Amino acid sequence: MGDKEKMEDKSKTTKKAPVKTMAKKAPVKTMAKKAPVKTMAKKAPVKAVPVSEAAKKIVRTVTGKVTSNKMDKTITVLVERKVKHPLYGKYINQSNKFHAHDEKNEINEGDVVQITEHKPISKSKSWVVTKVVSKARVET
Repeated sequence: MGDKEKMEDKSKTTKKAPVKTMAKKAPVKTMAKKAPVKTMAKKAPVKAVPVSEAAKKIVRTVTGKVTSNKMDKTITVLVERKVKHPLYGKYINQSNKFHAHDEKNEINEGDVVQITEHKPISKSKSWVVTKVVSKARVET
């Protein structure tokens, strides 16, 4: 029974973590800052570039079918595009609806129009009609 008592005593005692000592670090030597070296070469003068060339914005234009013209000076254009599915490879029709500005209220439902991105005119309208590609056929 002496062995069992020794085993119980070992299980009851907890192991103490070794004590860590802090070693003194040597002081870090720093290099003295050097003065900047001046060169004798002259820099070429910078040419002033007009703002229109420097910040040329990419103009986005899309073509779509008018689905609604019920609002004042605004039309809704449905733009469809075909996208290849990344996994299956099948082509899928995807569409987006945009509100476009029609200043003269001359565009009707069914017309195919080209719209261009513009600065925001209202909360949901940031496109402008640039041209009418084709008019809708009127059935009588």
